[in-house]
Amino acid sequence: MKVILRKNFNQLGQIGDILNVKDGFARNFLFPRQIALVANESNLCVLEEEKKQAAKKDAKSLEIANTLSTELEKVSVTIPVTVGEDEKIFGAVTTKMISEALKEKGYDIDHRKIEIEEPIKALGIYEVKIKIHTEVTASVKTWVVRD
Repeated sequence: MKVILRKNFNQLGQIGDILNVKDGFARNFLFPRQIALVANESNLCVLEEEKKQAAKKDAKSLEIANTLSTELEKVSVTIPVTVGEDEKIFGAVTTKMISEALKEKGYDIDHRKIEIEEPIKALGIYEVKIKIHTEVTASVKTWVVRD
């Protein structure tokens, strides 16, 4: 049976590839999971329309990510922590702490998108990377100060 892939699938190929697969595999696996369609003219048109819609959606999300990135570049976050002797922090500054501080400033950023290269265990100024989109990364200045 000839099928057209609707999604990237590691074992088979990329979006838009026309493949020849066994009937049972197509009916029982690919079609229910909406990974593929039967290869005919109308489904080729459907796939082309889906590609156009996905391209528009990606372009719009990339534009939003770029504007958010430029806004975040201007923001600095202050995180108060308790310190002991030698200006050392009890524990470390986490991505959740940074996410909550950004939320107070009006930016709802998921803590899993925040990347800290080395654990922050001392007072100071740090640059923290935020992965907004697959192609867009912003850096936020983080001030770690005494509580």
